[in-house]
Amino acid sequence: MTATASNGWSWDDHERSVFVFVRRDKAGNEIIVASNFTPVPRHGYRFGINQPGRWREELNTDSMHYHGSNTGNGGVVASEAIASHGREHSLSITLPPLATVWLVREAE
Repeated sequence: MTATASNGWSWDDHERSVFVFVRRDKAGNEIIVASNFTPVPRHGYRFGINQPGRWREELNTDSMHYHGSNTGNGGVVASEAIASHGREHSLSITLPPLATVWLVREAE
């Protein structure tokens, strides 16, 4: 895990060519951006998160709308109380091949 700034954090998973980072607005709302730089889908890719809950797949560059294979997370993924990367909760997602997904936490 590599810290990038006081307002974001990231993982540089060079072994699997995956990059995940988070951005926060002034209100503390987060968007998670996860990119897979290989032609191999990453099923069950787990990473720690700050805010537990349901996360909506806001963008998937592998979507059929962009003429991709439509590999993804079915629109929403729920966090689990499984520690990862120093955080108490995590997400386990499918990272499509050669694609980026944006995840936005749904309001409670």
